[in-house]
Amino acid sequence: MEKLQLREKEIFEALKKISKFKFVIIGGYAVNPYTIPRFSVDCDIALSDYNELKKIGKELENNNYKKKSTDKIDLPYHGDFIRYEKNIKDDINASFDILIKSVYDRETKVSFDTEWIFDNSNLTLLRGKTIDEKLKVRIINIDALIVMKFISCRESDIRDLFMLTAKCKNPRWIKDEISKRHNFNGRSTKIKDKINSTEFRDNLQGVYGKTDDKTFEKYKKALLNMIKFQ
Repeated sequence: MEKLQLREKEIFEALKKISKFKFVIIGGYAVNPYTIPRFSVDCDIALSDYNELKKIGKELENNNYKKKSTDKIDLPYHGDFIRYEKNIKDDINASFDILIKSVYDRETKVSFDTEWIFDNSNLTLLRGKTIDEKLKVRIINIDALIVMKFISCRESDIRDLFMLTAKCKNPRWIKDEISKRHNFNGRSTKIKDKINSTEFRDNLQGVYGKTDDKTFEKYKKALLNMIKFQ
């Protein structure tokens, strides 16, 4: 638990330092305002231009972050991408993954430009998982986050979708945004197979904590209903 707390505390401290700049939080940390907070190893942020990158990079470097080579990092996305990493203690590191101008999903080849990401974001209260911290920052909204995770569809994305979908605002918009970028039915089949598998609930609870039967079935129904939504 100490590792998780140290990483999360460092990420929040760094976010406070760079909060004056223009960026949107996506990825794991973006899930936290909308459901039970979960821990993320790194913080993913999207920027619209390189001038903002220079300012954010300088601020992070002033706080002992170092730019890392991304050549050997196994990432779910491609495109203009930079990682800044800070050693906190021993083998404990905190990192920011910065995506510039677009977020390009490696598996599906789907690209989300940062104009779309900024248009579908709001100043939102970010809560900690292991620390008692709150911070208002720009975060992608829940429906757009669902679109991105539905298309990416990794195991972690499916767990997040399970926890998010019951609180979505506009299922029609979500389905339309997915369908114009990728095969909605193909992704739906993958999601259904995963959430109906015998190990899914245990894996979910390993990330989000114990989920009672009523809540589990409620979230499962919401996700299946969105998949069937016409």
